[in-house]
Amino acid sequence: MKKIFIVIIALFSLVSCKKTEEIVPEKVVKLVPKKSEFGFVLADFNIVNDTVKRGDTFGTLLEEQNIGDRQVYDIIAKVRDSFNVRSIRINKPFTMLRSKNKKHELQVFIYQPDNLSYYVVDFRDTAIVVYKKIKPITIKRRTIGGVLKESLSETLGNAKIEGVLASKIAKIYAYSIDFMKLKKGDRFAITFTERFINDSVYDGVEELEASFFEYRGKIIYAFPFAQNPNSDKIEYYDEQGKTLKNFFLKSPIKFSRISSRFSSSRFHPVQHRWKAHKGTDYAAPRGTPITVTAGGVVEQSGFTAGNGNFVKVKHNGTYSTQYLHMSKILVRRGQRVTQGQVIGLVGSTGLATGPHVCYRFWKNGKQVDALRLKLPTGEPMTGSNKSRFLAQITPLKFELDSIANL
Repeated sequence: MKKIFIVIIALFSLVSCKKTEEIVPEKVVKLVPKKSEFGFVLADFNIVNDTVKRGDTFGTLLEEQNIGDRQVYDIIAKVRDSFNVRSIRINKPFTMLRSKNKKHELQVFIYQPDNLSYYVVDFRDTAIVVYKKIKPITIKRRTIGGVLKESLSETLGNAKIEGVLASKIAKIYAYSIDFMKLKKGDRFAITFTERFINDSVYDGVEELEASFFEYRGKIIYAFPFAQNPNSDKIEYYDEQGKTLKNFFLKSPIKFSRISSRFSSSRFHPVQHRWKAHKGTDYAAPRGTPITVTAGGVVEQSGFTAGNGNFVKVKHNGTYSTQYLHMSKILVRRGQRVTQGQVIGLVGSTGLATGPHVCYRFWKNGKQVDALRLKLPTGEPMTGSNKSRFLAQITPLKFELDSIANL
């Protein structure tokens, strides 16, 4: 009886062990991928990341890796057809991949002349291999919008957008919006694309796809469009296909402020008497570029006691403009200039208390207030292009309106 009991206990234990073994899960081993860059698995090397210092050359960088003068000379001779060693510049990054043994022998040298490309000099084989690689670029699309809480530049900066987009927008709307007059609470929306290197490193704005800004209670759209499908010439149009490009720019200076307006009676800050001010003053730092607001021919260019350094441009038989108090004149009399061309720099020459440009406007020989004048506009879109344009912008406009809750 005792033997039977012992056998039963043994069988029970055996079954219990088997059950225990069956419910023990297998250990799962996760493989962690090795980090790679420039086409190399970095874990396989001893890595040196640095930048080129003053006095560094390709040769001296190799010598620091215990490569002798004669060997360096031979290496330079072998690589110079594929890699101009003299092109190495201060502050540019380079990477050295060295062996992981105690000798830390240099195996690969990588030089990055810019964010997009890099050169590889591979010493691992008997024949040195040299090649140039371009990093992959990814284009990502983004739409932002809402209500302005600060200036356009600050708004874009807070959204971590490259400043060049603000300049591009100002240029597109130069004929229809004075961006210094946008107010907090004005609505806006912008659709644009950005470049990313290796899908992660920001490389700036690629292009503007669509936008609108609320200006003086009116929504002004901008859509790029090529009327000739076989041409790369892009112009910007509103939602009805009307060009945004007018005959005159709104202002001779970007992102400036009006410090004094056209007036029949103004107290002159230098002469200390009341007199007419037949121009519009735009205050800006000394040296700020002054652009001609429309194409034409320089009629006058010189200096007078009151105007300081000035330029006067004749645009046609009806209109002329003048730009006063320049620190430097960049055009000469009789020279033909194009709209937006820089003709001088802001200064305070003549009767001026601070750096600004006094912008004067003539119509039929009479000085008038440019801000109140209804100026001629460009030609609207015509022909079959309009239906193609409207079909193209319909989804873009819907996207802009949706994000800004129009």
